[in-house]
Amino acid sequence: MKDRISAAFHSHREVMEALERDLTPKMLDVAGLLEDAFRNGKKLLVMGNGGSAADAQHLAGEIVGRFKLERRGLPAIALSTDTSILTAVGNDYGFDAIFRRQVEALAEAGDVVLGISTSGCSPNVLAALRLAREMGCRTVGLLGKDGGSIKTLVDVDLTVPGSDTPRIQEGHITIIHILCELVEQALFGEKDDEI
Repeated sequence: MKDRISAAFHSHREVMEALERDLTPKMLDVAGLLEDAFRNGKKLLVMGNGGSAADAQHLAGEIVGRFKLERRGLPAIALSTDTSILTAVGNDYGFDAIFRRQVEALAEAGDVVLGISTSGCSPNVLAALRLAREMGCRTVGLLGKDGGSIKTLVDVDLTVPGSDTPRIQEGHITIIHILCELVEQALFGEKDDEI
């Protein structure tokens, strides 16, 4: 059992090192998209399935509430939270439409629409991101494995390397926290280059 624990920590460290090495410029790009959107009165729409739905809610909660700084709330909506919408749209149009329909109803040009998918291939996330692009939104994929079909669709992909879903999810939550801190500092913090 100790070997399993050691192996888990080892693979976690490898993922974190790869994120810092390979994704730092892209994280700065996404933070810039979010900062620009919020400065211009736009919002963040975020979505995912299963654990990624929980991560979407976590991200929206940090943006609307606060991360570290006392500040005004910023507009963010997790599209996985309204069970009446999810079940009505799922029943009437199918599960693949649950996020697309909400993007159609809520998004406007200049918003940031962020899809979370550990496989990079979630059909309902892909459909929503495709529509968001057509509507003039900026699109971001928080992905895993090789980024799947979503990677080539979005403006910026943050693809956590590897095939182990728990390590991908750990990468996602680390990226989410870094993005929250960067955006808060840019909009409300002291002007410096440190996180």
